[in-house]
Amino acid sequence: MRNSMLTLTLVGLMAVSCDTTVVEDTKNEGIDRIEVSSYTSNSVIDSPKEVINEIKLENGIRIKWFEHGEGDKLMQGDCVSIDYKVALEDNVIVDGNHLLKKESLPFLLGFNMQTTGWEIALKELRVGDFAEVFIPSKLARGEKGIDGLIPPNADNILRIRILEKIKPSREVDGNKVWVFEENESNTVHFKEGYEINFHCMVSTPSNPLYVNTYRANKPIKMSLGDGGLVPGLKKALINAKKSDRMFVYVPSSEAYGKKGYQDVVMANEDLFYNILVMDVVKK
Repeated sequence: MRNSMLTLTLVGLMAVSCDTTVVEDTKNEGIDRIEVSSYTSNSVIDSPKEVINEIKLENGIRIKWFEHGEGDKLMQGDCVSIDYKVALEDNVIVDGNHLLKKESLPFLLGFNMQTTGWEIALKELRVGDFAEVFIPSKLARGEKGIDGLIPPNADNILRIRILEKIKPSREVDGNKVWVFEENESNTVHFKEGYEINFHCMVSTPSNPLYVNTYRANKPIKMSLGDGGLVPGLKKALINAKKSDRMFVYVPSSEAYGKKGYQDVVMANEDLFYNILVMDVVKK
């Protein structure tokens, strides 16, 4: 059970918020800042809806549809915009984009940005769907829960709208980049002869958050000539600018390939980087 994962709210905060303040420990720090009991919303996500279809999976997940979309079914590696909230069975809301005053947040499927239950459920959905998902505790935060937010063995109830599939901002050699926020006044781009300084969280399908530079407050510095770095990441970061916030998908062929990397990246695993560019400077 991957209960050490962030709630999507905190991942989204780093991915799309305007604040560039570094969070030193993103596992649980900051969660208690959310006033869960006082949360209210006039969002469509909270509006009463008639259930038009329902399924129950063998693992205990139950999905109720309020609206069926006509878009593509979600697949591994899709980046989608979602409007969502997560509640416990006592109706206390513990997560949601509206807690950050955001109309939606991006989600990259297949890299456990949320719990295992999310990954299983979302692969049953398609673009345009509006659904409620019951996620049993064993596929949510399990026996550990999240201190001060989610009790141990708590079932989760996810209400979610899949708004759209997001096309990459740029793509090179199979490496995909989604830039969700940028300061257009920044004109210095990362390229040959420059150094980039960035914070990131890195995940694989089997090992979410195996790198988290926010935790130790030690951003990565790199130049295109540096050795020992993932080739696809270098390509993806070309033309990045200070304050860019982005998702980067690196296929295994542009990462560690058949060899994998020590005991953290398995053979033929793709990588997902959630990146905040702190600075780009001429060397």
